[in-house]
Amino acid sequence: MQETRQNKIARLLQKELSVIFQEQTRGMHGVMVSVTRTKISPDLSICTAYLSIFPSERGEELLKNIEKNQAQIRYVLGQRVRYQMRIIPELRFFIDDSLDYIEHIDELLKK
Repeated sequence: MQETRQNKIARLLQKELSVIFQEQTRGMHGVMVSVTRTKISPDLSICTAYLSIFPSERGEELLKNIEKNQAQIRYVLGQRVRYQMRIIPELRFFIDDSLDYIEHIDELLKK
C-alpha cells in the first residue's frame, strides 16, 4: 500500500517540477530541462529528481544553477501542490545521462 502512495506522489511531483522548469527555461533560448524520473523516500521527506538537460554540454552549469535556486523551486512547488500535500519534500537533483548513453551506443553500432 505504501508503494502505491509513493508512486502517486512521485508522479505528481514529476509533473509539477516539469511545468516549473518549462516556465523557468522559457526565456533561455536553446535550453530545455525535462524531469525524466522522480523517486520519493518512504517517509515522503526527500524527493530525488533526475533531469535531462539539452544541450548536454551545459548540463553541469545548469545543474549548479538549479541547486543554487533549490529553495525557490521548493517554494513554487509548495504553492502548486499545497492542497495535495501537507509537507513539501526536500529536493535533490541529478543529471540523467541515459539519452547520451543511448546516443553513444548507437554511434558505436553504426561504426
